[in-house]
Amino acid sequence: MADALIALVPPGFALAHFAGPAAMVFVAALLQGIGGMGFAMVSAPLAVLFYPELVPGPLLVLGAGLALLGLIRERREVDWTGASTLMGGRVVGTLVAGATLSILPVTLFSTVFALLILTGVAFSLSGWRVAPSVPNMLFAGFASGLMGTITSSGAPPFAIVMQSLPPPRLRATMGVVFFLGALVSLAMLGVVGLFGWRETWLGLLLFPFMILGFAVSSPLTRLFSRDAVRLVLLALAGFGAVGILARVWLVPG
Repeated sequence: MADALIALVPPGFALAHFAGPAAMVFVAALLQGIGGMGFAMVSAPLAVLFYPELVPGPLLVLGAGLALLGLIRERREVDWTGASTLMGGRVVGTLVAGATLSILPVTLFSTVFALLILTGVAFSLSGWRVAPSVPNMLFAGFASGLMGTITSSGAPPFAIVMQSLPPPRLRATMGVVFFLGALVSLAMLGVVGLFGWRETWLGLLLFPFMILGFAVSSPLTRLFSRDAVRLVLLALAGFGAVGILARVWLVPG
């Protein structure tokens, strides 16, 4: 039985190597538990650079579980209209990304979007606010679909447009979006042969650290005001954009 389980773990993922991903997952889950997003913005760039075996399937498994926990914790705060608007835009963005990936260079696409996110973060820090209106949420969902498909980090546009919402509503609504989005992505990866039992098992190995990070975040949510959560989201959006640039320009292929 033990040999069968070991066979499911990618080569090189030794016990000594396990501490790094475990710490990364714990911190990323803690930040998302507080801010409503941030797991992929923190973990995806680091995983691409240092733990590529976790991208994309295992991180999506963890992301789906984390989003579901957040949704359950604050389910009464869900803005279902906002969630459906964001998902509608994201589906369209995903389809457009799939249609254009073979035409436009990924490096150019990713660089432009990362620079736009950094510009949005800079404007937001200067006092500019984006209202979470239906058109803005549709555009954020569309941009997230494009970025998520091309770079595996689609949360920064959400951070820009949702930054002014009350933290409980933001966390619950994004829980719906991230949970459904992760399920769709996993299904598509399975269809093209990039997701199976090995990736599922590797994600489940890190589940305890994700749950621990989320559990630690629960009492901390009461300590963060709307402005504090907004700053956390903007910082994570900036980190995610820098991570996209690092992935594009530093990681071969």
